[in-house]
Amino acid sequence: MKVPFLDLMMINQLVADELKDAFLRVQQSGWYIQGKELELFESEFASYCDVHHCVGVGNGLEALHLILKAYGIGPGDEVIVPSNTFIATWLAVTECGATPVPAEPDPQTHNISITSIENAITSKTAAIIPVHLYGQPADMDPILALANKHGLLVIEDAAQAQGARYKGKVVGSLGHAAATSFYPGKNLGALGDGGAVLTSDIELANKVRKLRNYGSNVKYKHDMLGYNSRLDEMQAAFLRVKLKRLNADNERRKEVASRYSQLLVDADVDLPHVPSWSDPVWHLYVVRSKERDKLQQYLKSNGVETLVHYPIPPHQQDCYAGTHFDALPIAENYSKQILSLPISPVITDLQVEYLASLVNNFKS
Repeated sequence: MKVPFLDLMMINQLVADELKDAFLRVQQSGWYIQGKELELFESEFASYCDVHHCVGVGNGLEALHLILKAYGIGPGDEVIVPSNTFIATWLAVTECGATPVPAEPDPQTHNISITSIENAITSKTAAIIPVHLYGQPADMDPILALANKHGLLVIEDAAQAQGARYKGKVVGSLGHAAATSFYPGKNLGALGDGGAVLTSDIELANKVRKLRNYGSNVKYKHDMLGYNSRLDEMQAAFLRVKLKRLNADNERRKEVASRYSQLLVDADVDLPHVPSWSDPVWHLYVVRSKERDKLQQYLKSNGVETLVHYPIPPHQQDCYAGTHFDALPIAENYSKQILSLPISPVITDLQVEYLASLVNNFKS
């Protein structure tokens, strides 16, 4: 049996007719940038995320970058970021001229640890970026309390967690602002690239709207040094279609994750830990194994595709080779042990059971 890691063609086939209608609607409108589709999607997604404002931008990295720029974060500032995350979280800070300061994850949840954050705060700290990694919310209440104590901004990286909830509240609505990505493989994925800024801060939203459009709200009048980072009409239209079934897709992901956790309870791997306050959406189902590479090869030889998120921590990437970081043993250890199993709205029960049987029978 073949088990692909993620079958995007099949996922999009679920809404093929609606996507075709959306395409034709935009094509025939004659308006392709910053039009009605974007306006409607921004309103609908803001409502979904329980915030006042959504600003569509080019991608998730630019969403983070524009938030930092709008808040005036730059040279001389430090921003606390997880040591265990995709590099975009760090790059957004670096692009602003600020310094990313890594904080290690909680050993159980893989998300940023409040103790590590507290130890990383200095007089230069301007913000904290918790990432809701793998679709699991970070523990936000202690982060927000600590930020309030020190007068820091909290910017959520919610790129992997559209629809996840923390103590009943939708992620993206918990901090001062949030960034998300609509990369095709995300729970809410476009048919191209895209991202958004989420906030209830009208001043921030207005600044980001200007920054994404060359620093302009009125054509040929530029109030600030801006960028070209706009979610186009076609992608906004596609996202409006897919937003309607996001909850159903996330429920299917939860079913698959629950089935994995039941079937793999006696396997020689560490399973994901879900705190009582967390309602994850399972963008990824990540296990840990001391024999990760052997397990991955074994599954591949039996038709199962897996991925590693992420094989090289940001602080060990060549682009940060000239920067000194203290030892980050948890992130480094994770990079050698973590393995993402296939999970999606279209994976079948038979595929899940087949994969689980392979993991259970794996001998190192």
